Amino acid sequence: MRFDEAYSGNVFIKSHPNFEESQAVLYGMPMDWTVSYRPGSRFGPTRIREVSIGLEEYSAYLDRELEEVKYFDAGDIPLPFGNAQKSLDEIENFVDKVLTAGKFPLGMGGEHLVSWPVIKSVYKRYPNLAIIHIDAHADLRTDYEGEPLSHSTPIRKAAELIGPKNVYSFGIRSGMKEEFQWAKEVGMHISKFDVHKPLMEILPVLAGRPVYVTIDIDVLDPAHAPGTGTVDAGGITSRELLASIHEIARSDLNVVGADLVEVAPIYDASEQTANTASKLIREMILGFVK
Repeated sequence: MRFDEAYSGNVFIKSHPNFEESQAVLYGMPMDWTVSYRPGSRFGPTRIREVSIGLEEYSAYLDRELEEVKYFDAGDIPLPFGNAQKSLDEIENFVDKVLTAGKFPLGMGGEHLVSWPVIKSVYKRYPNLAIIHIDAHADLRTDYEGEPLSHSTPIRKAAELIGPKNVYSFGIRSGMKEEFQWAKEVGMHISKFDVHKPLMEILPVLAGRPVYVTIDIDVLDPAHAPGTGTVDAGGITSRELLASIHEIARSDLNVVGADLVEVAPIYDASEQTANTASKLIREMILGFVK
């Protein structure tokens, strides 16, 4: 795999042209092969990059500029259309190489199943890993209609890999009764409906630990993010999500990787969701890459 040039010509604003000199790698995972409702998130990473041109390079929240962080935009990983398992293998192999090179991986989805191979890769390097999961949906099913490779299963897979007590979910407002029962039985942390306040209570518990942060854009209320595959009423505001990212950034956590998933441009007529996602990516770059 070559890192001397991006997979695609479109790059996020202020990305660094050289992989070797970069601290972090931004990459797209254009997969939506297993979604159960509306497809289209495979086009999310490209649109997030395209609208980033409208961003300010400076974050008034963190008092940092993008030029202060050297990050390389590798473009979208070329994935075999319709082949879920091979796509997941390709993602894991890619992130393995990023981590071996000592870079911070920051992914853009794609459906939420793409987080699973990234977590597998990160866990190989950080066996004491914890996960902060911010989402509308529990994603704790073992399968969807008999299919274990589903966008409704990645957090269950991650919990079974690293131990459910090492997974912390926030903003959850949808899921099967069995999902919530399982989480309670095994001691997994789930904060329903809200994110910022319960997150503030958990951050001291995770101080010093390696943490992977995965954010599904549908944690936002549809009024703030209509462009996603599975909209769900009753969500948080973009202001609350930004504040939560900033609290993670200012905490004593050792954030070792992150992703933002489920942006689906075809349902985003005003480009509100893509622009919000682009700003969130900027804040994650400036906040998580030390």
